[in-house]
Amino acid sequence: MDQQKKTTSGALQAPLTAPSNNPTAAAQALLHNPGAAQALANNPGAAAAAEAILGNRGATYQPLLNNTHVGQQHMGVPGASISKPSTGEALMKGHTGSHALIRSDRGSMLSLSDDNVMMKQILATHAPDGREFDVRPLLNLVEDILNRASQHVDFLVKGTTQAQIEMEEKALQANHIVMLEALTYTIDRIASELSYKALGGSDAHATTTAIFNLLSSYTWDAKLVLSLSAFALNYGEFWLLAQIYSTNQLAKSMAILRQLPSLLEHTAPLKPRFDALNNLIRAMIDLTKCVVQFTQLPSTYISQDVPVLETAINLFPTAVYWTIRSMVACATQISNLSSMGHEFGISTTESWELSTLAHKLRNIYELLKQQLNLCYQYIEEKTDVAFYQLLLTLFDPNALHIDNMKVLKALIYDKDDKLPLLDGATKRRVSLDVLRRKNVLLLISSLEFANDELAILEQIYNESRIHATRLESQYEVVWIPIVDHSIIPLPEEMQTKFENLQSTMPWYSVQDPLVIKKPVIRFIKEVWHFRTKPILVVLDPQGKVVSPNAIHMMWIWGSTAFPFTSLREEALWREETWRLDLLVDGIDPTVLNWIKEEKYIFLYGGDDVEWVRRFANSARSVASASRIPLEMVYVGKSRKREHVKKVVGIINAEKLSYAWQDPTMVWFFWTRLESMLFSKIQLGRADDQDPMMQQIKKLLSYGREGGWAVLSRGSNIVVNGHSTTVLPTLGGYDEWKVNIAELGFDMAFKEYHDKLHDVAHPCCRFQFPTIIRTPENMRCPECHRVMERYTSFICCHDDKGIPGSLF
Repeated sequence: MDQQKKTTSGALQAPLTAPSNNPTAAAQALLHNPGAAQALANNPGAAAAAEAILGNRGATYQPLLNNTHVGQQHMGVPGASISKPSTGEALMKGHTGSHALIRSDRGSMLSLSDDNVMMKQILATHAPDGREFDVRPLLNLVEDILNRASQHVDFLVKGTTQAQIEMEEKALQANHIVMLEALTYTIDRIASELSYKALGGSDAHATTTAIFNLLSSYTWDAKLVLSLSAFALNYGEFWLLAQIYSTNQLAKSMAILRQLPSLLEHTAPLKPRFDALNNLIRAMIDLTKCVVQFTQLPSTYISQDVPVLETAINLFPTAVYWTIRSMVACATQISNLSSMGHEFGISTTESWELSTLAHKLRNIYELLKQQLNLCYQYIEEKTDVAFYQLLLTLFDPNALHIDNMKVLKALIYDKDDKLPLLDGATKRRVSLDVLRRKNVLLLISSLEFANDELAILEQIYNESRIHATRLESQYEVVWIPIVDHSIIPLPEEMQTKFENLQSTMPWYSVQDPLVIKKPVIRFIKEVWHFRTKPILVVLDPQGKVVSPNAIHMMWIWGSTAFPFTSLREEALWREETWRLDLLVDGIDPTVLNWIKEEKYIFLYGGDDVEWVRRFANSARSVASASRIPLEMVYVGKSRKREHVKKVVGIINAEKLSYAWQDPTMVWFFWTRLESMLFSKIQLGRADDQDPMMQQIKKLLSYGREGGWAVLSRGSNIVVNGHSTTVLPTLGGYDEWKVNIAELGFDMAFKEYHDKLHDVAHPCCRFQFPTIIRTPENMRCPECHRVMERYTSFICCHDDKGIPGSLF
């Protein structure tokens, strides 16, 4: 019991000297020295009187008198503040948060009047001489020792197997030896200080200050790790004897001197003490690791004068003080166990001290962890900006590269620790080297990839691979999925959607969508103008962008557009004319055969069933009367997919004409038509004087507004007309049939249609989504007046439009 009286609760004041039977003195002592709790606990009368005098404040200490944790709801309140200390020490600046941690713990082992005194004493010892060393290897070694020692307690109490407590051997590295040779003397001195002062029952604060004096020339993180190393040396030796004394005679003799056999026979009653020790040791390790993490922050992106880091650094003295103070308390407990054996029962004061210290360290840890996360965010923002600037430099049109590896690594993955791509053909992971010096098409999309788009793209890709020796096949496609990085990890639904899409792709794709960094996504959106619809950015073998979006080329010409450059796109347009096989190429062989046979062909569409019925019947009657080979194909509408399905059903039932049954064919027809317009816009060639563009724009507008029909003879398109002019032309057959003999059926039809068109003038309208480059102005292809600009919101659901359609 005398030994216990020598051990203080850790207050800076002298131990309680006021008579415990004096209520006023007892209350005053309780306010300024939590170590008085033991004395009051032994004198219920004085305790009750002290509580009465203290009133509400005494309620704060009631848990202490009842041997429970104290005032935890009051400890470590972020944002608390007190008046600024008067000291001129630089590190004292900004310690408001540190004092709040101390002051808010009303069961603290320091009275409020001594906060500044303690900080002055600690800061006075801090005089680093500029020596720096990497403390992480030593910390790994210490953590290994303490974790194994702590787990060995559970092994003794719970009977767990040795296999269950084996840990990764991360601390055994050769370079530790050299480092430890330089630090052994300091570690031994601290270990001796801990052991001697703990056994002698010295004041905890005095012992802590003495350790600070020994470590004055070291940085804050080094002070922590060296002190923790010294504690681990003592604590590890204690439990090492406990582990081997039954099988080693030398250890057995030493264990007897430490009373370990007797102690270990009574582990169950002492389990609460071991648990309290382990809890505090875990808090010490966590706080130490947190402080060390701050020292590892890259100075390139964050300096000590950045507020988020400065706030944390100002907390270091408090964090280091209370961590070393906790080591002193733990060392005292172990010393008492060794000297007094299992008969040394846990007292009210000591239980409160260990719990309060653990809670205090947790509060400091949480505050520092919060600042550390803010530092990581700050660094991430800085690195993202730097990485974005790097991308701008790499993709500068004037930049020269030996091959495409540098740009591909920047876009996809720049490390060598894993294979970032999945080969769609073999379903095996591969490196970026498979793309070296090849034309690479980056297929960029969200996870909302329409099945129609994917199916057609896959068909074009596979067809190009059949002719492996052709120049057109010398390219690789890589899918770059764009996901929201604010949702990490990805929800199971998104991960499943990604994997399902990836499994259907025959080309390369990134193994994990999260390898695409945030600055890369920003670059893709801001420079390559990706929004929601897929784009196809083309890189040549040197990594230079040769087309900002070749998806339009792919839809229009397929692999014939190789190497998918803007120059190739312009060349293909120079070769094109307004012809029917341009509209239906690659969609329907039946129509292509009609073209070869030079038949008259009506392509028509719309969702008005009555108009479709009247048009088909009128066209058949006129063809019969004119004795011409006429074929008709219903190609639907650019939106309202479900309505189109109903119309197709009626056409089939009434045998009105041939109709495309597959919705994908309908989708592809309108997508190709839209791509023709967007390709011209992207090239800056959407000239209102271009006759082909006028016809494309007319047909796109008609596709949104009612019915329409295109008449061709073979490949030559004769009429591109709206429902309001085409049907009346068929209905006026008796008026223009007299011209058939002279002009031919097609020209006679056109002449009469043009007369009606000049009267009707069915003006057009367009709605451009924000995902494409919108022209500055556009003239109506019908009346040639400049069109007004509007903003519209168009839903992509089946009852409003075809998924993926831009109109």
